[in-house]
Amino acid sequence: MSDLLIRGAEAVMTGLPGEQARAGAVDLRIRDGVIHEMAAGLIPAADERVIEARGCVVYPGWINTHHHLFQSLLKAVPEGINEPLFGWLGAVPYPRLTRIRDRHLETAAMVGLAELLLSGTSTCADHHYIYYAGLDSEMGDVLFEVADRLGLRFVLCRGGATEKGRHPGYPNNLESERVDDIINDVQRLRERYHQVGPNPMRQVVMAPTTPTFSVNPAVLRELARAARSMGVRLHSHLSETRDYVTYCREVHGMTPVQFCAENEWLGDDVWFAHMVHVADDELPLLLQTGTGIAHCPQSNCRLGSGIARAPEMSRLGIPVSLAVDGAASNEAADMIQEAHLAWMVHRAHGGADAVTAEEVIEWGTRGGARVLGLDGIGTLSVGSAADLAIYDLDQPRYFGAHDVAVAPVCAGGTASLRCLLVNGKPVVENGAIPGLDMEALREQAARATAELH
Repeated sequence: MSDLLIRGAEAVMTGLPGEQARAGAVDLRIRDGVIHEMAAGLIPAADERVIEARGCVVYPGWINTHHHLFQSLLKAVPEGINEPLFGWLGAVPYPRLTRIRDRHLETAAMVGLAELLLSGTSTCADHHYIYYAGLDSEMGDVLFEVADRLGLRFVLCRGGATEKGRHPGYPNNLESERVDDIINDVQRLRERYHQVGPNPMRQVVMAPTTPTFSVNPAVLRELARAARSMGVRLHSHLSETRDYVTYCREVHGMTPVQFCAENEWLGDDVWFAHMVHVADDELPLLLQTGTGIAHCPQSNCRLGSGIARAPEMSRLGIPVSLAVDGAASNEAADMIQEAHLAWMVHRAHGGADAVTAEEVIEWGTRGGARVLGLDGIGTLSVGSAADLAIYDLDQPRYFGAHDVAVAPVCAGGTASLRCLLVNGKPVVENGAIPGLDMEALREQAARATAELH
């Protein structure tokens, strides 16, 4: 890693809350992959590479806390385009899961991670749930290999189920794994890839597909205990639609959050995707335990699932992060667009003061680091890892902005990336990913999409 000086930026957003959200027009000096100094008018040292950032704004790299990368080849499938969650699951991903091979997953991951990188994302947590009895592939290894190739931080949330048909409306017809299969594979992945420390590049997470019906309560507790004994975090979907809540009340006699509390699935090492339908009496449980949320507004809107109470949760102190979910229920994997919709949809629902651009930036950066337990990333501050995006506001949609610092979030679109750094290493430069032949990837994706049609 070379030493860098980023100078001349119009504005720097830190990802921190409140008055600390804006650092102003400061330069950033990076040494050994870490932010060493932030101040105006820094003088280049003899051994530094200088990145000119005039006309640009600098953000922490976005941290995407819930994705399904395999879905990058399942966008806009006609049978599911107007379906709610369970109808969409039955029409789009589940009929194709056993047809997805390593070559499809590799292509899908390249597509999804490339789009994330080009939107300024430095960390991705992928909830991969294509696991079933008799699977002759180690798909987690494929995902780690692609992430290595592209240079971003990657967290594999190892999904799966030990029950099928437990929920009458859920279209899972895959042959279930045994609980030992899941635990043993998480252990294998942990030993091979999992890193510790404040800013690791690779981590593994225990992530059954849905806690309330993908496993039974005894297995849920066994998975939680196994994960904690290995020192890995816990993740799943929860309360995405009203049906989740109805099912849990009828079958388990309690709300989803209460059910998770009863079965050792709350804590500051746990985060859930969606959490759209959360009752008032569930909020204190989330707050007291430090359980986090991956807020996915684009997918929730696309599937008609509703709008999560993210601003309220955040202001209570519940950890909130941002995520794109799968591209089959979003048709994209762009964190700027996710942040833009988060800023817009809550204002439409709760009024013009429902959420600020600064709060949304915090959710997508510092908030993501918090739910993933990565203390060394997510903010632009001295001592933090140099994961940062330099956005060039060179497109007409940003012209005329009086406050350029929030232009990417408030104007949306995809700002041109002058540079994206991960640990101080450029992984995008001048809008291109070094070494990636985009036209070849486009052709590869078209062939793979045709095979899965």
